[in-house]
Amino acid sequence: MPMLQSLQTHLDAQRVPYEVIHHRQDFTAQETAAHTHTPGRMFAKTVILSVDHKYCMFVLPASDHIDFEKVRRTLNAREVRLADEYEIARVCPDCEPGAMPPFGNLYKLPLYVSHRLTEDHMITFNAGTHQEVMRMLYRDYDRLAHPIVTNFTMEH
Repeated sequence: MPMLQSLQTHLDAQRVPYEVIHHRQDFTAQETAAHTHTPGRMFAKTVILSVDHKYCMFVLPASDHIDFEKVRRTLNAREVRLADEYEIARVCPDCEPGAMPPFGNLYKLPLYVSHRLTEDHMITFNAGTHQEVMRMLYRDYDRLAHPIVTNFTMEH
């Protein structure tokens, strides 16, 4: 089942309201935010990192960047690096690389969310492809995804 359908089934079962937005194909979170009329601080980009050889999902505003030193300090890790596209394809086989939804529980990955995403009442994110996004209340996302909220970003 495609990721969008899996997400819809999951959200419908939990009676969580959401909106699906179809858009032209984009490959950066900033482009997608612009084409879906979403401020960059409210569009969540999902990144897979290898932290001491274990994959973790990090979710941050499209307008921000990961501060690898903050991740190292926060998680008391020795090695932190971006997963490459082959690793991402193994970890998230039902998604296009770079379009993973911010639900670590779907992939049995620890999930870390930037504290900056909690500042808005809505969250918008890729739904497994580079042509669809979902938008929902942040409080519903928090309830379903159970993220660890922390500060690991730097503003662009």
